Amino acid sequence: MKIIKIVSLLAVMGIVSAATVMYSGIVNVAADEPHSDFVYWLLEETRKNSISRAAANIKVPDLSSPDLLLAGGSDYEFMCSSCHLKPQQTESDMSLGLYPAPPNLAIIHDEHHGDIDEEQKAREYYWIIKHGIKASGMPAWGLTHDDQRIWAMVAFLQRLPTLTPEQYQILTAID
Repeated sequence: MKIIKIVSLLAVMGIVSAATVMYSGIVNVAADEPHSDFVYWLLEETRKNSISRAAANIKVPDLSSPDLLLAGGSDYEFMCSSCHLKPQQTESDMSLGLYPAPPNLAIIHDEHHGDIDEEQKAREYYWIIKHGIKASGMPAWGLTHDDQRIWAMVAFLQRLPTLTPEQYQILTAID
């Protein structure tokens, strides 16, 4: 009985503490003020593991079709490049203003994908594009785009880090 009282007291204290922090306004939510190292690590690990788990069983179709690459290229240019950048671009007004900063998808990002294979990376790209990421600025494109169109963007993302600015311009030309 004593343990139940202690656990209940700790739960009430935790709720009161959380409410105090929430309603006091002491947490700075400004996008131009970074999280502490611990909070950033906690959020990144949570994001990474959540996406990995959610994407683990997605079946990746054949993404080698040039038509997919072209379709994905024009969508990337229109919907993604202002945040995730183009070859040899290091920043944009959007990428500078978002926190956490969106990854520059025109370069290889091993820190975001670690040692995962290309198929798992494709699954994760698909899941992120389809479902978005809460409180990050990444929209859920699956609400307005079908799976074929999302896979086309994934096909383009697989090639993006290897593209020159000239190749990028050709592949992203909108009809």
